[in-house]
Amino acid sequence: MDQVIIIIYLIGILALGIFAGKGIKNINQFSVAGRSFGAWIIFATLSASFIGGGFSLGNAEKVFLFGIVNIFALWGFSFKEILVSQFIAPKMYKYPEAISVGDIMSRNYGKIAKILTGIFSVILCAGILGAQVGAIGYIFNIFLKIPQIYGILIGCGIVIIYSTIGGMRAVVFTDIVQFIVLAIGIPLTLIFGIHHAGGWNTIRLSVPATHFTFLGTQKTLLQFIVLFLSFLFGETLVPPYVQRLFLAKDYTHTVKGTLWSGIFSFPFFAITGLIGIVALSLKPDLNPNLSMPFVINEVLPVGLKGIVIAGMISIVMSSADSFLNAASVAFIHDIITPLKKHEMSSNQKLLAVRIITIFVGVFAIVFAIKIKSILDILLYSYNFWSPVILVPLVSAILGLNTNKKQFFIGAIAGIAGVIIWSFVLKKPFGIDGLIIGLSCNFFAFFTAYFINKK
Repeated sequence: MDQVIIIIYLIGILALGIFAGKGIKNINQFSVAGRSFGAWIIFATLSASFIGGGFSLGNAEKVFLFGIVNIFALWGFSFKEILVSQFIAPKMYKYPEAISVGDIMSRNYGKIAKILTGIFSVILCAGILGAQVGAIGYIFNIFLKIPQIYGILIGCGIVIIYSTIGGMRAVVFTDIVQFIVLAIGIPLTLIFGIHHAGGWNTIRLSVPATHFTFLGTQKTLLQFIVLFLSFLFGETLVPPYVQRLFLAKDYTHTVKGTLWSGIFSFPFFAITGLIGIVALSLKPDLNPNLSMPFVINEVLPVGLKGIVIAGMISIVMSSADSFLNAASVAFIHDIITPLKKHEMSSNQKLLAVRIITIFVGVFAIVFAIKIKSILDILLYSYNFWSPVILVPLVSAILGLNTNKKQFFIGAIAGIAGVIIWSFVLKKPFGIDGLIIGLSCNFFAFFTAYFINKK
């Protein structure tokens, strides 16, 4: 019965994506779906897109290993969403024709900045997409006993098909269904898991007490602060989330949807993390990567298990399709189009973005086969965004008087900071280079800004 439910669900998602994507005629519709959605749909699609394998499977894995400190660290992302809703989303009305981050950057920093933004967008999105695709393989392997490589091919194949045909409209409509399934299925997994383990008091007694302390088993206060800041800044205004800010009828819907998404993420991250605690209580010698799948297999009855597994598939597919769409749009709109001497026609752009969607999906499949830890690969991917793009992007959106020189000075400083800290100094104190690179960009950018202003 569980397998039948999963198969029906996968066929349904594929059919919905293809149906929703009918009538796509140009790259604007492919990337922002006509800017016609309200706050609730923004909330659902944004939440579905960021709750990927890293923030679910990866969160359970890290809590299994280190304790609830990882939940607190992930709340950095939640605070980020609230900050974006209050300070960034209200400013998006200034970009009525934009369909990518590169469009914002080009207005303030020129064509070369747009191309560089496109390059880093593709690298970031491909890396995060690879993490989601790898998670799809895990899920198919654990629940359906399908070899991981075949699970990756099936799950990613479905995402590639409806994303290629339907673009953002297909992504949004499938996200809505996927969000509903995961918002119901994952909390049920924790409830059944606690009951199966004998109640919360039993779990507390069977799990090391350090797992319930603020800093967990192996984190110092400095490491926690850096990890919190990595989640706060790492995915801030990455391409798929910026695209969501372009989807609404007007900015008030964008503000509401983004705020609700941030608030929703607080309890959801706690739930996915505590599933890792339940797994540790039930089987201390378990492979931490399998924490959430193990609990689902162990505690849920037939029928409900199939629905929850569908929710697990929803988690990673809803994130994968968002990053796949963003990567393909960035490649064509932000890199290829500015480099071409002759303007591409509307049909040529649409055909090109669909072809690139297929190629990026195939690349992600290859990348996913090499993945070890989903959450680690997310943190690694962040190094290709925040240290280079975040500071000038936020400055532009907030309306500061910025220029090309400031962008390049900040970008060079950010890249140098990451390379020196991570590869030359080998990450002193176990601190990732993201925050160092971001800090270097910030100080260099604003030093140039104030000199220019003076």
